[in-house]
Amino acid sequence: MSLYRKYRPKLFADVYGQEHVVSTLEKASSSDKLAHAYLFAGSRGTGKTSVARILAKLIMTRSTEDAVLKKQIEQAVDDGNIVDLLEIDAASNRGIDDVRDLIEKIQFSPVVASAKVYIIDEVHMLTKEAFNALLKTLEEPPAYAFFILATTELNKIPVTVQSRCQCFPFRHIREDDIIRRLQYIADQEHITIDREALRSIAHVSEGGMRDAISLLDQMRSLESITLEDVAQRTGATGRIYVEEVMTALQEKDRDGILASIAKVEDAGVPLDVFTRQLLRLVRDAIHSNIKEKKSTNDLLALQGVLLNAIRDIRISPVPGLVLESVLLTLCRESGESPPTIVLPKEEPKEEVTEVTEVSETIEVTEEHSPEEESVLQDAVIQAPDLSVESIQKSWQDILSQTTPASVKMSLKNGRITNLDGKKVVISFSSAFHRDKVQETQACRTIEEVLEAIFKTQLKLECELENGAHSNEASAVSPAEDIVNLADAAAEIF
Repeated sequence: MSLYRKYRPKLFADVYGQEHVVSTLEKASSSDKLAHAYLFAGSRGTGKTSVARILAKLIMTRSTEDAVLKKQIEQAVDDGNIVDLLEIDAASNRGIDDVRDLIEKIQFSPVVASAKVYIIDEVHMLTKEAFNALLKTLEEPPAYAFFILATTELNKIPVTVQSRCQCFPFRHIREDDIIRRLQYIADQEHITIDREALRSIAHVSEGGMRDAISLLDQMRSLESITLEDVAQRTGATGRIYVEEVMTALQEKDRDGILASIAKVEDAGVPLDVFTRQLLRLVRDAIHSNIKEKKSTNDLLALQGVLLNAIRDIRISPVPGLVLESVLLTLCRESGESPPTIVLPKEEPKEEVTEVTEVSETIEVTEEHSPEEESVLQDAVIQAPDLSVESIQKSWQDILSQTTPASVKMSLKNGRITNLDGKKVVISFSSAFHRDKVQETQACRTIEEVLEAIFKTQLKLECELENGAHSNEASAVSPAEDIVNLADAAAEIF
């Protein structure tokens, strides 16, 4: 038997890290105030199903006075072979017919226990029609019927279903709690493991007790488990390449970026996991900058790019290509970033002295006073030659003078592609950023910045790059684009 199944909590006292859930359910049970429908939501391996089974034992034995029968029911629940407890995996039983079958069976009274309990795991996988069929039963179940729903994606549960349940959020389990549980299991199983190895397992399991115990189980055959053993089996050494990538970004070292990604792939570290490690570093830097009252614009832009990348990596036939493209694009972009994971300003190109060329073409046909000479000279200096190249060289100044921050961040997504008379054309790879910049107020603000720099009125035109899809073509609105970005941020963190 696997260690996770062997040491699965059988009592509320054995549950780690969910004290807020356990204490509430214990009090409700002792005062006979249990609800008929519960919804447990939280990331994988945090104890949702284990707590559901423990709660099921309390519900099914609360009216049982016979101690022997009570013990038999509890053992049958632990073994999963009691007819009055039905565990359903909604991932494979998600249709309306499956729910209708459940509703038909619920009409029959319990056979052995004093109540019937239905545990529906991954309930967010149910279809819309299945949810609708379940609603009435959730609201008015038979007196002997209880529902415990479990999900890793609460946002996908209809509000109508949530309103009919008592909802309990399951938190990520603290690393110290995971370490204590792992140490207990190691002592019981006579497994020799270093304290640092335990801490590393707790860290890579990302708050999931089940993942942590499964990893310990994987290495239990070793004579002694060290930190290096854990790193080799989890790809934890990918953290080394995070530093390499950030250094390469800082130095705009494209070869270094490609070499680091190749090392990550050779080490067997999943690229979506590696990208999450990059995002964690960016997130920590954002928090640090906010505390120190520093700018976070570039970090937020980097975060947005990586969030989109992690989504594409999961569906791409060549995940490495996605990450390489994103990082190489960041490497060529300009922008000032905070220290430690800085994306520094692009190295300035060789300055062309426009003033000298212009000055040489001016024919002085009459003498000027020193004051007039000064005004003429200032006019020449303050009105640089207008070209695509000159605008590109002034791009950082344009960005720094653009407000508000949301417009500046979208403008960074664009690049100067053409100058048609007085019309400056900016191309965007994202329809959302294009639409943000071409809003009336945003467009007027940027045109004023351009006029201040080039001393002439210019018009702004925003377009999508070749190959990019417009919002209309893809039937996705800017608001939905934002929602998608927020959803990506919620699955990872």
